[in-house]
Amino acid sequence: MFAPFEFAAHEMLLGPGRALYWPAERALLVADLHLEKASWFAQRGSMLPPYDSRDTLERLADAVRETGARRVITLGDNFHDDAGALRLDAHCTGMLEALTRALEWVWITGNHDEELPKGFGGTIVPELELGGVILRHEARAGETAPELSGHYHPKLRVNVRNRHIARPCAVMGRSESGAERMILPAFGSLTGGLDAAHPEILGALQPARAIEALMPAKGRIARFPLWQTA
Repeated sequence: MFAPFEFAAHEMLLGPGRALYWPAERALLVADLHLEKASWFAQRGSMLPPYDSRDTLERLADAVRETGARRVITLGDNFHDDAGALRLDAHCTGMLEALTRALEWVWITGNHDEELPKGFGGTIVPELELGGVILRHEARAGETAPELSGHYHPKLRVNVRNRHIARPCAVMGRSESGAERMILPAFGSLTGGLDAAHPEILGALQPARAIEALMPAKGRIARFPLWQTA
């Protein structure tokens, strides 16, 4: 179930499947698909189950159906490498072609896939501004405008009743002026994660007066403070 919250004066919905839905734009935003990561490792001798792309695309299609999105915007690292699209099997290729035909699709490039293939539908851009919010792959330190990004694969790590739990989360920073910036969790099936409170993430969201992790829970947003100014 997608949970509502406000970001940069817009209503947003964060889903347990790690996608963000923007109702006013009818846009589904996903970061770090890393399609064909397993096949990249297989070429280097590490044999992982070769189903990551299929699972990622099926979950993406489910999120589109659940939200009724008419637009999909990816926030970079769509493929694990520039040759990833060439390794997609026929089923995944067909799924991706169908999705990009049926929807208005925008590919934002990332550091893993700076040269995205043009064989699929959609528009390829390095970044985009939508509704006063900058959409890019990696948060730009010092940015003072509202911003949505990916890249860091944030995960919230907590101890509950002597159990260590790690879950993908979004991380949002708010500046002294009230401007908000957010890093989305990685959507891809074989993506690891960086601790949400890691200095790299906290530094990427500066300047900020407070930074918190956001997770959907039973239709509501649970918030976990990570950092604030003294």
